Amino acid sequence: MVKYIIETKDITKYYDNFRAVNSINLKVPENSAYGILGPNGAGKSTLISMLCTIFSPTQGTAIVNGYDIVKEPHNVRKSIGIVFQSRALDDILTGREHLEMHAALYGVKKDIRQDAINDILDLINLKDKIDEKVKNYSGGMKRKLEIGRGLIHRPKVLFLDEPTLGLDVPTRENIWSYIKNLKNTTDITILLTTHYLEEADGLCDEIAIIDQGEIVKSDSPSNLKNELKIDTIILKSLENNKLKDILQNQDFVNELKYDGSEIRLSVDKGAKLIPKIVHIAETNNINVDSIELKQPSLEEVFIKYTGYKINK
Repeated sequence: MVKYIIETKDITKYYDNFRAVNSINLKVPENSAYGILGPNGAGKSTLISMLCTIFSPTQGTAIVNGYDIVKEPHNVRKSIGIVFQSRALDDILTGREHLEMHAALYGVKKDIRQDAINDILDLINLKDKIDEKVKNYSGGMKRKLEIGRGLIHRPKVLFLDEPTLGLDVPTRENIWSYIKNLKNTTDITILLTTHYLEEADGLCDEIAIIDQGEIVKSDSPSNLKNELKIDTIILKSLENNKLKDILQNQDFVNELKYDGSEIRLSVDKGAKLIPKIVHIAETNNINVDSIELKQPSLEEVFIKYTGYKINK
């Protein structure tokens, strides 16, 4: 039986007359990585701020680790870790001083505090730099330290609000690798907000697509993509024109596009059709130089349910 560590109940947030979050209901399984995917301004940060008890909902509520965010905010805060979208580090402190201060603030007992810090250092791989001032850290090192700081009190849920926003691509991928390792080696539940499609696709067990303050679709990344059912097969041959004429009459082809250099077929269950297409070409004495299968992307899913491309 699935145990849910976060459950929202018609949670809603107004700012004056603006409705930032509209009656959202979602369930986050324990020990999973759950992503809230949406463009800037969709309500992602407002939702996560309510779950962390930073903002109070206008209507509705949520249960986090068994505690009601409205009635038991103190217990919620004790059981969660937070990494904010904006940087929250003091450049004049060392990495170790940040961890020690955060451990003390969260009531980690003195006799186990150093062991907790050492565990975090093993996890974030910053032992060589931990006694340097944070002003000397790279952007990726600072992000790792912030994530480590959020874990120092061993929370049940870690909230990551746009964890790689503003980082260059190599650093972003490094942080993704770190979060994957965290997910695979601990029993913590991770809830992250992002507008990076590849981040949601690669890190999350389940995704909720949010648009204009509402959840428009939720499922696993693979199920969301498979739901579109349309694959693309890309073919190249020295006899493209002849091959195009043959393939456009096949009943398994939903759509054929040809730009003079390659043939693109929209089909159902493309992996099973590749041998059939090659056989058709061989039967007609046509050599296929290359054949590529492209399955639906998360971007196509996002466009289907929101009607527009996500802003990157």
